[in-house]
Amino acid sequence: MDSTSSEASAYPSVAFIGLGNMGGPMAANLVQAGVQVSGFDLSADAVQTARSKGIEIVTDPLEAVARSEVVLTMLPSGKHVLAAYRDTPGLLAAARPGTIFLDCSTINISEAQEAAQLAERAGFRAADAPVSGGVVGAEAGSLAFMAGGSREVFDAILPLLEIMGGRIVHCGGNGLGQAAKLCNNMILGVTQIAVGEAFVLGERLGLSHQALYDVVSNASGQCWALTTNCPVPGPVPTSPANRGFTPGFAGALMAKDLTLASNALDEQGVDAQLGRLAAAIFSEFAAGPGERQDFSAIINTIRDNSDDPGA
Repeated sequence: MDSTSSEASAYPSVAFIGLGNMGGPMAANLVQAGVQVSGFDLSADAVQTARSKGIEIVTDPLEAVARSEVVLTMLPSGKHVLAAYRDTPGLLAAARPGTIFLDCSTINISEAQEAAQLAERAGFRAADAPVSGGVVGAEAGSLAFMAGGSREVFDAILPLLEIMGGRIVHCGGNGLGQAAKLCNNMILGVTQIAVGEAFVLGERLGLSHQALYDVVSNASGQCWALTTNCPVPGPVPTSPANRGFTPGFAGALMAKDLTLASNALDEQGVDAQLGRLAAAIFSEFAAGPGERQDFSAIINTIRDNSDDPGA
């Protein structure tokens, strides 16, 4: 997205903490749109890549926070977000009055709510807005954002989210952006396993991949895990199965999200047997080669664990 200088001046300045595979492209899109971004990351490789994309790099995150109106964090886990907020001195200690703390990490719902409470108790505003769409979406500026926070804060961060994303949904109060993402990815994890099991069964029964796809993609079993992320090569030429399961969404990330969903199930006492089983299956998958493969490669685990009918 391109902006004129007058349009760019309407955007708040951003301290972008976490310039990894997702954060780096997101920050680069903000810069391209004319937003003033000060970036920080502990990884030298991430810093080098971010600098090559025009992102101003600072060596001290507190420096970035002190001169910004929005502090956007994109960190690996909730413990990293909470530590960044409350360490002495932490991000909260460096922020100026009126700052918005926007966390786009995918973390436990309770951690997102705790982070928001820390920011609000310190006199700031806060929102969570985890993303979906992977590195491709981050680079293209087409991410889906699921935002949690007050309507007033959501309206304030919306111009930034619109630069980085193609679909933005306000899901409710603090933590409910995380809730929406985890519910969605629990559905996705369960259905990707089901699609893999169906194709392995079809193979054993003598069905061609194309025939099964043609039936299910136009019947009641139709789902994203089939029509976009088809786990066998051929029927959907753009699916990861056609490029050796190079990830659009890695098994390690699915395992992480399902673990977070399982934590929420436990906290809320929900009897969700399939969600918990999917979390266990993907955790085992991610402990091996599946860590860096697309999560649709779970079909290979299903094949490997299936009995040989001729034995």
